[in-house]
Parts: sequence; C-alpha cells; structure tokens
Amino acid sequence: MKTAHVDDGAPTATAERPLEGVLVLDFSQFLAGPSCCLRLADLGAEVIKVERPQGGDLSRRLHLADQSFGGDSALFHTINRNKESFAADLKDPVDLERVKALIRRADVMVHNFRPGVMDRLGLDYATAAELNPRLIYAAITGYGTEGPWRKKPGQDLLVQAISGLAWLSGDAGQGPVPMGVSIADLMGGAHLCQGVLALLVRRGRTGKGGRVDVSLFESAVDMQFEQFTAFLNGDGRQPARDAVNNASVYLGAPYGIYQTADGYLAVAMSPVDRLGALIGCEALEAYADPARWFTERARIKSIIAAHLAAQPTAHWLAILEPADIWCAEVLTWPRLLEREGFAALALTQDIHDGEHGTLRTTRCPIRIDGKVLLAARGAPALGRDTADILRRFGLGTPGESA
Repeated sequence: MKTAHVDDGAPTATAERPLEGVLVLDFSQFLAGPSCCLRLADLGAEVIKVERPQGGDLSRRLHLADQSFGGDSALFHTINRNKESFAADLKDPVDLERVKALIRRADVMVHNFRPGVMDRLGLDYATAAELNPRLIYAAITGYGTEGPWRKKPGQDLLVQAISGLAWLSGDAGQGPVPMGVSIADLMGGAHLCQGVLALLVRRGRTGKGGRVDVSLFESAVDMQFEQFTAFLNGDGRQPARDAVNNASVYLGAPYGIYQTADGYLAVAMSPVDRLGALIGCEALEAYADPARWFTERARIKSIIAAHLAAQPTAHWLAILEPADIWCAEVLTWPRLLEREGFAALALTQDIHDGEHGTLRTTRCPIRIDGKVLLAARGAPALGRDTADILRRFGLGTPGESA
C-alpha cells in the first residue's frame, strides 16, 4: 500500500494502479490526446511524451490568464503531470529510428495529428502494427479520417460550433453560447481512453493489438445523444431554447437557474404546483397539469423567478431540500472551496517540480478499490528524460547515430 498527501496535508492511501507495467508513447499535444494519456498515467501507465526538440508541445506556450509554472503554461502542467519527455525530431532519420525502437517496446501509442501526417512521417498504423503486432494504436482527429471535413482544424470551439452544441446553451433571445470549458477536447480524450482500455482487455484475451480512432466532432455529437435523438424522431425543426432561464431545450419548468436575493439557485425537475405550495407562491399552484410545464414554461419560469428573487438562497434551500426538491446553490470557485462537501472529497493535490516548486491542481477523479489515485510528479521539462530513456531502452546516447 502506498501513501501520498493531498492538499490539506492528511495522509491518504492510494491504490495499486491497474496499468502499472503498461508503456504509452504520447505523440499528442494541446488537450484532447494529452488528457487521454494523463488518465492512463493516473491509472499507472508509464507515459513517454514524444516532443519535437524545438518548442515541444505547443500548449507549453498557451498561457491561461498569464499563469505559468517553470516557464511553461499552467495548462501544460495540468494535463501532462506524471509523464516523461523524450525529445525527437520525427523528420530526422536517427531520431525516427529511435522512436520506432520505442514503438517496438510500447503497449500503446497516441497521436492527434491531422489525417495523413503520420503516414508521411512513416508512423501510420500499418507501419506501427508491423513493428509491433501487439500495439494499441490510438488516434484522435477533429472530424475523422473520411469526408470533406477531415482536414478542418480540430479545435474545441470550432467543433462546438459546427456540431450544434453551442445552440443548446443560453436563452432564446441570445445567439449560440459555447461552454466555458473545452468539452469536445475532454470528452474526445475520455472516449479515446475508453477505446484504449477496451483494446488492452481484448489483447489480454487474444494477444492481438489494434487501432482505436476518435474524433472531436463525433464525441461532440455523441454528448448530445439525448437531445439529438428527440430531434431525429421529431418534426425536423431545431428545438427552441426557452426565453427565460433556459437550461434544457426539452425539459419544462421549473428546470433552470434562478437569481435569489443574494445569489443563484438551480432547480431541476419538480412538480410545479408542489413547488408553488412549498415556496408560498399561489400562482404556481394552478399549474397541476404536467403538459403545461413545457408548453407554458416561459410564463411559469417568470413567475418562479420573480418569487425566488425576494429571499436569499439559504432561505429557499432550507425549505426545498428537506422536501426532497432537487435544487442546489450555484457556487463560484472561491465559494466552492469553502464548502465542507468539497473538502471531504480532497479533490486537489500538489504536484512538484524540483526546480520550480509546487503547483496545485486537481487529482484523478477515479477511485480504485476505494482508494484515490494521486501523482505528485509534475510535467517534465522539454527533453528532460531523453538521455535516461535512451539508456534504459538500450538506444545509445544523445548525439550518437542509431
């Protein structure tokens, strides 16, 4: 049993990691591919990040609000912790042969280049599978490898736009509203990780490697499966967002977020007439027919909004939560950090860099055998592990011919 420390200083037991002994080569950059490899590393895999010697992963320089750590962006460190960095110019014959030698030893390789790039480099699936028939070859693209969109830039905001996802958020009077996180990247990375794990299970049964492909666009459409299915089986019209406190194009009142006297309150599916009785709003008690909760949702929500604005959030929670009405306070991050429920889950951890200090970030959300998975090692400096990897795998030393 291993022990580690979370941000509050309390020792926490960590699980034996189920992917220990699995070697992953991470050729990806930015967010989608690296987030897949981050999760594999959290689960115990050894992840070697293969980066170009000049600059490395482009996200090293993608600073968020001028936040950096050791000269690289905080973004880079959040998704590349607990990895090694191997600097290699894939257009250089010597470096390419060394990378191929690593592929022969690897269990998984991941890339997110546009279709055709790996073919030109000589690292396409057929070549990699010939080098290592047991290899799991994982690729993530913007829009797949076929069709007229295959060479479009696979960037999260663009995928949210073209997939229709941006038309699900915001009120009817607004234009399209993107989500505040890179949801297509993160879901695409999660789907890729699922495919890798499935092929590792199959390989355990058959000894056979394989290929898994994911695209950001397909992941973005899949995220909308509930709403999109209703649309496909409906009248063919784009579903209308509610004009008041929209939170779902297919759910009626009271579903939405409401301003209170001192903050905001989210209210999910609840009988409108019962809600009215609980909060003392007689106008709502007339809406006993569930069919009206959707057809008249804007009017109902307007009534609810006016009523809830008169009292603070805590007042309404004290009434609604004991009555088992699904509701929640809307928290900012500073207020979230103050809450006992957040602290009880110990969701943050400190990662360390021997040269630059400590960075606080999130931990892996998965528990194995009831134990959390922590990793204190920060993201690597560009090429930090090149010499050590060459030595460990018997590939010579930097500067030597392959």
